[in-house]
Amino acid sequence: MRFGEEEYHVPFFDEYGYVRKLCPRCGEYFWTQNPEQTFCGEATKEGCAEYTFIGASPTRRGYTHEEVREAFLSFFERKGHKRIEPYPIVARWRDDLYFTNASIIDFQPYVTEGVIPPPANPLVISQPCVRFLDVDNAGPTFGRHLTIFEMGGHHAFNRKGEEIYWKDETVRYHHEFVTKELGVKSEEIIYKEGVWSGGGNAGPDLESVVRGLEIATLVFMKFKTVDGRFIELPIKTVDTGYGIERYAWLSQGAVSCFHAVYGEILRKIMEEAGITSVDERLLTEVSKLSNLINVATGSGRPEGWRLIKERTGMSREELVGMFRPLVNVFTVTDHTKCLAFLLAEGVIPSNVREGYIARLMVRKTYRLLRTLSLENLMPELIEMQIDYWSRDFPHLEEMRDEILEVLTAELKKFEQTLAKGEVLVRRIIREGKRRGAAEISTETLTELYDSHGLPPEIVAEIAEGEGVKVNIPENFYSLVAERHMKAPKTVRPSAEPQLESEVSDLPETRRLYYDDPYISEFDAKVVGVLDGNMIVLDKTAFYPEGGGQPADKGHIEFGGLRSKVIDVQRVGRVIVHRLEGAVPKVGEKVHGVIDWNRRISLMRHHTATHLLMGAARRVLGRHVWQAGAQKGVERSRLDISHYKRLTLEEIHEIERLANLAVLRNMPVEAFWMPREEAEKRYGFRLYQGGVVPGKEIRIVKSGDWEVEACGGTHCRTTGEVGLIKVIRTERVQDGVERLIFAAGLPALRAVQENESKLVKVSRTLNVPVERVEKAAENLVAEWRKLRQERERLMETLARFMAKEYLEDSKIIGGLRLVLRVAKGVSVDQLIKVANEITRAEPRAVVALFHTDKNARVVVMVGEEALRLGVRADEIAREAALKLGGGGSGRPEFAQGGGTLTENLSEALRRVEALVSEKVGRR
Repeated sequence: MRFGEEEYHVPFFDEYGYVRKLCPRCGEYFWTQNPEQTFCGEATKEGCAEYTFIGASPTRRGYTHEEVREAFLSFFERKGHKRIEPYPIVARWRDDLYFTNASIIDFQPYVTEGVIPPPANPLVISQPCVRFLDVDNAGPTFGRHLTIFEMGGHHAFNRKGEEIYWKDETVRYHHEFVTKELGVKSEEIIYKEGVWSGGGNAGPDLESVVRGLEIATLVFMKFKTVDGRFIELPIKTVDTGYGIERYAWLSQGAVSCFHAVYGEILRKIMEEAGITSVDERLLTEVSKLSNLINVATGSGRPEGWRLIKERTGMSREELVGMFRPLVNVFTVTDHTKCLAFLLAEGVIPSNVREGYIARLMVRKTYRLLRTLSLENLMPELIEMQIDYWSRDFPHLEEMRDEILEVLTAELKKFEQTLAKGEVLVRRIIREGKRRGAAEISTETLTELYDSHGLPPEIVAEIAEGEGVKVNIPENFYSLVAERHMKAPKTVRPSAEPQLESEVSDLPETRRLYYDDPYISEFDAKVVGVLDGNMIVLDKTAFYPEGGGQPADKGHIEFGGLRSKVIDVQRVGRVIVHRLEGAVPKVGEKVHGVIDWNRRISLMRHHTATHLLMGAARRVLGRHVWQAGAQKGVERSRLDISHYKRLTLEEIHEIERLANLAVLRNMPVEAFWMPREEAEKRYGFRLYQGGVVPGKEIRIVKSGDWEVEACGGTHCRTTGEVGLIKVIRTERVQDGVERLIFAAGLPALRAVQENESKLVKVSRTLNVPVERVEKAAENLVAEWRKLRQERERLMETLARFMAKEYLEDSKIIGGLRLVLRVAKGVSVDQLIKVANEITRAEPRAVVALFHTDKNARVVVMVGEEALRLGVRADEIAREAALKLGGGGSGRPEFAQGGGTLTENLSEALRRVEALVSEKVGRR
């Protein structure tokens, strides 16, 4: 979509002599003070310009990254904007995306849609942002693209009757900052027209360009995007994005943004990589054309390579060989900072949600470091980033130990993945060769990465050794990142969708369970009857399902009748009760009675969930976040983010602290607060159970232990929870640990159940309870000794059987075929026998069959037989086909089987025929 000129033509342009022109290369309109200008002046992929600021800064002096940030913030403070502290880079207040990729994300959707007021109006912020859709360009474009950067944003939120400022003033502010504050000449600034869309909003924008570099985007956000349609918003938002790093780069005229921003960090990484001297003249020429050529991969536009050859006299291959290591250093510099920030905010590398991106970044960085022979220095490089950036972002220093612990654990997992992955890749290659495939497809590369965590470069290394070609798309990591960037649509619990229209005219239900969660009986009036067995009351103490807490149950009484309440759901502002039994009429009075034993148990478990959450964070670290929860009457579960399995000691300490919080008998307060006030007072840790919608949110505060946004029912004090017992833990998925626990009397029952089991074990072992541990140790030691003796006897038996089978073998063309059906022998034992035979006789081809309900075959081929072309995997597959099944394995060892035991003789004949065919071909 493209807007008309009227959306961009502001009085400022007329006053400063700007004219509108159409760029013949990129096809975009732009505004310039030079009427003779032909192209838009931006260093685009179409080649509209190159970077002419390299070695020729247009500003009055060079600025560091920190100086640009402060200059920007101070300038807008002087213009009446309030400075706002940056938000986290993990957008936990959003349910539609994972990361803060622009400063406006901080204020969407509630401020931009007029639901809540902004923290200030107008305001200015320097917001750290992360973007991964261009992850493959971070490095090769010399700093135009970064995965982590700071976006300076000055924002104004205009509503009818309360105009702050709009388009013309926005352009004037920008122009004044760039010219008067930084010293760039007015005629150097070009404004390109564009359309911006992100975070659910959209609007026309003007992109500021100086000497080829886009330095700011001025968005006039006035639409909400719904299914591709633009809907006018009640708030018109000035949404600006000033690239803090790009301004520093522009002001210094450095050969790359990394030189301008990272300074000493970049020098240290270059030194470790052995890059001690770089031809500055060549680097400058490459940098100027980095919008057209990629010296890491050798790709790019032909005219770019032609120009660089004219200027340097060097071929594409020479330049790639010279500069690829440096570009890899650029990428590593960017990625290690990004990882430090991600891990500092509690992102645990995994295969889902934001954890997927963290894992992608760890593995991509490790792979690049391998090319530089620096993979062992990854933790050290992360520490360098922490040291440097914690001056402005102190939470990095506070999280230092946890960052390094999570990183170390993830690198260990990756090493295990690589060890397993080599076997997997070789198997895929063998299967591909059998089908006649000469290369590994992009689809297979993506599957290997998504499902097995194997980077395509590692796959390529293994494949090349097997003579198989691998073409890795240049934007591979961008492609896989894009598949995982969007958060799945949140589906909030609701009754049947058709009920929404049926209850739309009914009054809001007064929620007595919030007035007093200890109300167990109440009187109310029926205001609606739906679908035969559902009613709506004017008020209710029945809690509807939500926030991981099941709906209340109980009964209602009316007119001498009693009906069970079997389910309760919230539909918008109305609470719907599903009945079993007679249904009262509209207007009839009813008396509601809650199953109190059930409700109080759920309340205890819900409060216990909050106490366990606080305990887990104190024991394991601040990286711990709630990843899910479900409350029950007897058992509940709490899922937490953590990078490794919980130890027994950690579980006990979490239990101890949670019960200590119970013993402190702290008040549990539940109250409503405006969203913006709650976030300001308690931070975004409020959203442990996920994003809570609405202008006001309900806060549950358990003394000084835990504060969460929560809609559930809770005890009045922590002491009412009673005993909390963690029954067991599970690994839900990589990066998520589940605590299954009980609270109150169910916790006591869980302890008693364990005690009963212990007593039963003591009786079985015929020892007192206090000696069970020692008796069990003795029993296990004895069992191990017996198992070792059994193994020894089985190996002796295998040698005897091998000798017998070999003596009875059949000679076929110089090979010895051992073909037997063994009864009463396990498959494991057959493998031992086959191994003994091939070790003793290199010319042996062994096929041992075993039958019970199904038929199994074990195939092994000796070294000499293998050299002559006999393959165990082929034999196993063919034999198993006769048995109605399948087989697979390696050339020297394979297994197979099937259900058609009656075809056993046919399978035996097929094996002999296969060996004869192989011998005959010689």
